[in-house]
Amino acid sequence: MAKAKQMECISKISCFLILLLVTFGVARVATKPNIILLFADDLGYGDLSVYGHPTSSTPNLDKMASQGLLFTQFYSASPLCSPSRAALLTGRYQTRSGVYPAVFASGSVGGLPLNETTIAEGLKDEGYTTSIVGKWHLGVGKDNEYLPTRQGFDSYLGIPYSQDMCPCVHKVCFYPNVPCIDKACENGNVPCPLFQNENIVQQPADFLELMQNYLKGAESFIKTSADKKTPFFLYLAFQHMHAPQFAGKMFTNSSIRGQFGDALNEMDWAVGQIFQYIEEAGVKDNTFVFFTADNGPSLAREIYGGNAGPLRCGKYSTWEGGHREPAIAWWPGKIKPGRTMEVAATVDVFPTLMNIVGGKIPANVTMDGVDMAPILFNDGKSNRDFFIFYPGDPNKTLGIFAIRWKEYKAHYYSHGGLCTTTHPDVVCRSNYTLHAYDPPLLYNLHNDPGEIYELNVKEYSDVMKQIETLKKSFEADMVWGESQMGRGQSPELEPCARPGCTPFPSCCTTSSFLQQDMSLALI
Repeated sequence: MAKAKQMECISKISCFLILLLVTFGVARVATKPNIILLFADDLGYGDLSVYGHPTSSTPNLDKMASQGLLFTQFYSASPLCSPSRAALLTGRYQTRSGVYPAVFASGSVGGLPLNETTIAEGLKDEGYTTSIVGKWHLGVGKDNEYLPTRQGFDSYLGIPYSQDMCPCVHKVCFYPNVPCIDKACENGNVPCPLFQNENIVQQPADFLELMQNYLKGAESFIKTSADKKTPFFLYLAFQHMHAPQFAGKMFTNSSIRGQFGDALNEMDWAVGQIFQYIEEAGVKDNTFVFFTADNGPSLAREIYGGNAGPLRCGKYSTWEGGHREPAIAWWPGKIKPGRTMEVAATVDVFPTLMNIVGGKIPANVTMDGVDMAPILFNDGKSNRDFFIFYPGDPNKTLGIFAIRWKEYKAHYYSHGGLCTTTHPDVVCRSNYTLHAYDPPLLYNLHNDPGEIYELNVKEYSDVMKQIETLKKSFEADMVWGESQMGRGQSPELEPCARPGCTPFPSCCTTSSFLQQDMSLALI
């Protein structure tokens, strides 16, 4: 009898231990999370209602912020489209990959070098299915050599560059029955091509239906991946809020903020749709979603453009308005809702994702990003204590334009941004020529995010000494990649649905218009 009781006791202990092992073992080897990266275009720090804009309406992003972690000091690596996207996807400053100066054109010879490792490639190594929907802007090249499908993405649905690089079409431009207010369209280029993987399925792209077609692709990808129980990475790179702004019929005249507000409403609605898709697919609780943007607002559009809120200047400049962006991290049960004032950046996304999924950082390359896990999951301090600012047109001779260390930011150079020549702040104007500062201009960003009140550098000699040391060390470590923009352009490389047709480029159109299935077939 005593032996039987002893065996019963052992059995119960064994079951308890097995239960513990199973419980904690599952915690250690839990299913890898799905990852959705939402990337807006030309969105200012002050454009979202959750960031304080009084007439914007962004209920879905507001809800995401209320359920997630809102960043107040998050930076894009560049104040311009192509270089900022290169830095996001590689975790490296654009100067290393050669994606500078300025941006890729529709007929650019170069692109994001294929020897660079992207987030998509890193996640594929960990068993992820990968897709991009939206704006690529990292090159097309000869025979599609730089498209996303050559850079780690299993599927692609989108326009490979900004819509201002295309002719204004439909006579009413990008809104139904509303006169076009934008004069910046490149009428000498091919019509905007909509790619599905490496095939042009619509040219010109119909911007009145574009967001809905993007969402069809995203929904298809999410559902297919969830059904296969395969972890997925979706990179939804919005064409919004780049000029010329656009919105479909459902959102035309939906905002008291005008066409910019209409476009913003459509983008926010799309964010809400993405959350609906992951809920319907049953993967909401195991999906990490991160939202941010590529650079600050285009002040060239004045009242029709974006807003940097309390920050100085905007797109193309190294003042705060050019680099500091809205950012929201969301993962129910993993990320505690709240607001962080810790410093982070787009280059940090790659190493953070690799840490989350247990992946490896590319070997034998210099990574500029740091892991954001302490901020996301532990209410902790950032692993980043400084941040480097390059302008939209960096060069080796000048090097770093500005550097932030803790709350202090020192400007060594500045020039105007993509702005009118009548902007109230002279330093933001497009005709504000290059200025060198010796000693540097120094600001306290905690007290003065608008960079208005210069500090006396003599009174902050210890701060300047630390900044100078960081600057010298970083520049010594910077190996500049060959400029991909410097490789030139060729009309022959502009994407055309009818190669060799005449008269070029207007002949580059699809025979049918908006008849294709826009769902994403996995390669």
